[in-house]
Amino acid sequence: MTAITHTIGPLGIAVITLDVPGEPVNSFGASAIHEFDAMLSTLAADASVRAVVLISGKQDNFVAGADINQFVALETAEEGEALSRAGQEFVGRVERFPKPIVVAIHGSCLGLGTELSIACAYRVASDHPKTAFGLPEVQLGILPGAGGCNRLPRLIGARAALDLILTGKTERAAKALKLGLVDEVVPQAILLETAIKAADWLAREGVPKRRRGGGVPAALLDGNPFGRRLVYRGARAAVMKKTRGQYPAPLRALDVVRTGLEEGMVAGLRAEARGFGELAVSPVSRELVRIFFATTALKKDDGVAPGTAKPVKVTRLGVVGSGFMGSGVAGTAVATAKIDVRLKDTELARIGKGLKAALEIVRGQLTRKRITKPEYERLAALLSGGVDSAAFTRCQLVIEAVFEDLDVKRGVLADLEAVLPAGAVFASNTSTIPIGRIAEGARHPERVIGMHFFSPVEKMPLVEVIPAAATGADAIATTVRFGRALGKTVIVVADRPGFWVNRILSPYLIEAGLILSEGVPIDVVDRALVAFGFPVGPFALLDEVGVDVAVKGGKVMHEAFGERMTPAPAIERLLADGRLGKKAGKGLYLYHEGHKTDPDPKAYEILGVKPLAAAPTGDVERRLVYAMLNEAARAMAEGVVRSPRDGDIGAIFGIGFPPFRGGPLRRIDSLGAAQVVETLDELAGRYGPRFEPAPVLREMGGSGGRFYE
Repeated sequence: MTAITHTIGPLGIAVITLDVPGEPVNSFGASAIHEFDAMLSTLAADASVRAVVLISGKQDNFVAGADINQFVALETAEEGEALSRAGQEFVGRVERFPKPIVVAIHGSCLGLGTELSIACAYRVASDHPKTAFGLPEVQLGILPGAGGCNRLPRLIGARAALDLILTGKTERAAKALKLGLVDEVVPQAILLETAIKAADWLAREGVPKRRRGGGVPAALLDGNPFGRRLVYRGARAAVMKKTRGQYPAPLRALDVVRTGLEEGMVAGLRAEARGFGELAVSPVSRELVRIFFATTALKKDDGVAPGTAKPVKVTRLGVVGSGFMGSGVAGTAVATAKIDVRLKDTELARIGKGLKAALEIVRGQLTRKRITKPEYERLAALLSGGVDSAAFTRCQLVIEAVFEDLDVKRGVLADLEAVLPAGAVFASNTSTIPIGRIAEGARHPERVIGMHFFSPVEKMPLVEVIPAAATGADAIATTVRFGRALGKTVIVVADRPGFWVNRILSPYLIEAGLILSEGVPIDVVDRALVAFGFPVGPFALLDEVGVDVAVKGGKVMHEAFGERMTPAPAIERLLADGRLGKKAGKGLYLYHEGHKTDPDPKAYEILGVKPLAAAPTGDVERRLVYAMLNEAARAMAEGVVRSPRDGDIGAIFGIGFPPFRGGPLRRIDSLGAAQVVETLDELAGRYGPRFEPAPVLREMGGSGGRFYE
């Protein structure tokens, strides 16, 4: 089977269809590029062909990018540079094709897809929400290597191009039109017709010079050389603020763009290929690619053995509890899954507040221009609420998000089992209570499961699904698929105290509290962990999660695991003073209009701590990070997660463990278990038995074992 086919219409317009066989999306590997080249050679020699239209045969996908497996196989920077050169030459042949090429784009047009499209004479895009453009290479630790760093700035200007290249973000068709990335946006129904008309027009009138990459208007280069220097300086500052220099790809891409614009296309393409090759074999890129493959695999993993479950598609969701978490789940379900959601609580006033908060999440889609006003109104109509359970009789899934009290949760379950239809799943959004205990006495324990969301629900990308011993395969698969429908990465974890994320987070936060009690200032501790690669430090995280939530969870963990999980006593004093964190406007930090500012001096008084002017900081990072690594190894050995992959993805998406370090289990492998044990033994000698290495680490250290093959 071939990936490239074509037809020639009566106007002499050849329509090339891209459709890589056996794949859900089009990606360009060596075989597809060879086919495409051969097709272009044939059409160039055919006198009856006046112009070409390029379109995809896939549903909701134009080109997802280059075949990532080619890039994974690279062993040296020289091989990477050669691969980039090959991509540049391929796109260059498209750009130099002697007849106009119009590209008709529907669905995702990413990476090599965008690089290919901007080399064509004219671009027509569908107005469908799934049509999106972008150069996401920096998210894999590389840079656009098929000419994107050079052609995009020449097409839409340095400032706009850098915004796309350095962030890896995507833009929908309407924004792409505004940027000049596409020339027309039309309904999908007339996409091909419009592209053929454009091709006929270009064949008659000729391609405007700028479409061939020649003669760039000064305005598109952001004015003069001085203006461009300001753009480069601002872009570099933005990159450093976001990445702290820990991700080399954006900075290298910025240098390549600058070289191309200041020294010309030949020099720019040379710099692009060299940068691609060096980045492709860097440790950071290797880790980011592993994460990409892991998250891709999780999208196909229902949490049970293939063929053992019959999951139900959730089209109507019930949510019990209209507080912060419940309203977050409801709003996210409407905004993302676009399904009917019924919110239930004990008082109409509470329901009203919950519906308002849920609608704010949907309105955020409108504000960011992800949906239109009519779409917003349609989605808003999917939200409803009430104080009774009668409306849940048509729900396939109900998520309970009431406060953390076992008797209350059991009462909610008993109430709902009386009205839920056969096969409906009951999921508890608990962060501390074992699911098996909630399910005790249930009529249908096989339908009871945990679904642990993280706060804020609409922003945090992870969901932990927690089956109890009696939970059936159908319930597991239904819940996992619904989590994915919400746009979340889903891991299935064992029904153990703290599950996975809170289990490995607890000793990290405990150690932070102990370090604070020794006089190391709040911001010094946080800066040390941010320097390691976490998005925020432990105390900023504590304020974000909520001091009350952390204290309650800490007690559960202490009860379950004993002395090594003894909470730092100072933190409870914050709770006694009503310092709940960000949600209360006061915690360890001060807040202004909801934004964190500086550590609150009064917090030190409440904690009974005098911050040291010259605090010892050498062990801050080691103590916190190794506490987490040790617990991750221990929990992995206990089977809390099904695989190292799930454990590392959970830590990265649930806690913010630095992606470029691969996750805690990958980090142990990178350091070597023997070295981790040596460091833990040293820390145990200095700070106490809580650092005693997990037995699995001692075993691995002696045998040279690893978590990953």
